Amino acid sequence: MHDSIQSLRVLLADDEPGMRLLLKKKLEKTSGFLVVGEASDGSEVLRKFDVLRPDIVFLDVDMPSLNGIDCAREIQDAHPECILIFATGHEEYMGEAFQVYAFDYLVKPFDMERLDQTLRRILSLRENRPPVPSPAIPAFAAKGGRLMLHHKGGVTLIDQNEILLIQREERSTVLYAENGARYEMPETLSEMEAKLDPALFFRCHKSYIVNISRIRNITPYGRWTYVIQLDGTRQDALITKEKYDELEKRFA
Repeated sequence: MHDSIQSLRVLLADDEPGMRLLLKKKLEKTSGFLVVGEASDGSEVLRKFDVLRPDIVFLDVDMPSLNGIDCAREIQDAHPECILIFATGHEEYMGEAFQVYAFDYLVKPFDMERLDQTLRRILSLRENRPPVPSPAIPAFAAKGGRLMLHHKGGVTLIDQNEILLIQREERSTVLYAENGARYEMPETLSEMEAKLDPALFFRCHKSYIVNISRIRNITPYGRWTYVIQLDGTRQDALITKEKYDELEKRFA
């Protein structure tokens, strides 16, 4: 999901300066990562995120003004591809971290080997590792249903089988179709989902709907999430472990 030549940009968020320093020193010694900013409270996290646009955010849970879980929700809604890692002394928030699709959840005090494992897994995503087994998806006949899309450029009629992916992007709903077409629309993802053929489209994540017939492969992404690659577009989608299991059962 990222250019393998450039280092991954990291924002560190913790109200303890000592923890930020520990993480910063570790990342500075690890090839492939670049610390671009630090924040000591939740509001500062969101301000700096909008300016710096990091690829990865390390988040404490217990921070002033806005806690780490709420920060993660804000970031995830606008930029679901961002890698969110919790580094916190509060083990009891792990369930909420699942809900915001955190890449990992490190409980303080953690050892450096545990952090190394997380960093190695992130870097492995940038390499072409063998995918996990994809569900056996049957061939689909072309659908006759058409949609009328109201978007910033006007109105477009489109065959549903030409739609590849619909996702949340910069707090907007964006549809990607064949031949590189891209439409930014006012509807929510749930409103779009209600208009689509449920036999052809699948809500794989709160921020993504995919055309099942265009799935090429599925690869691991974090502990609880996978990446879906689609034919016809360079845009990836995320799928949660729960939704992956649901997709497998659908075509068992």
